[in-house]
Amino acid sequence: MTLHLVKLCVGVSTIEDLAAWQTEHRRRKSRDGIDCAYHRTFQTPKRQAELLDGGSIYWVVRGIILVRQRLVGFEEGTKEDGSACCTLMLDRSLVPVRPTPRRAFQGWRYLDAADAPPDLKSGKKDQIASMPADMRKKLADLGLI
Repeated sequence: MTLHLVKLCVGVSTIEDLAAWQTEHRRRKSRDGIDCAYHRTFQTPKRQAELLDGGSIYWVVRGIILVRQRLVGFEEGTKEDGSACCTLMLDRSLVPVRPTPRRAFQGWRYLDAADAPPDLKSGKKDQIASMPADMRKKLADLGLI
């Protein structure tokens, strides 16, 4: 059964900001040699098998879930200060999702597949996907999408 994570994305305003930051600061090869983005977290998820069964991390940008990245693995690591951490290995592709408001919280939380926002389709029928990211965010802030 697929399970996801949801995490606040502090310091970025748009999906493009996140992509640029990850490319510059959070890119490396996994143990398997896969080119990944990564994120370090203090707590190690206990439900790793469910997360790796098609799970993603959903990023909350300024109070709105805007994008997800597929989880590809977990590795033990250390932070800059030398403390132990869990390294979440992420697919480099950022997939925009239907903007969904989310209150602030600390750390990460599990997100059931049934509660995960759907991906934005890139076809002509989905006008939300064709909107600029800042417009989608403003409309979501207003509760219009």
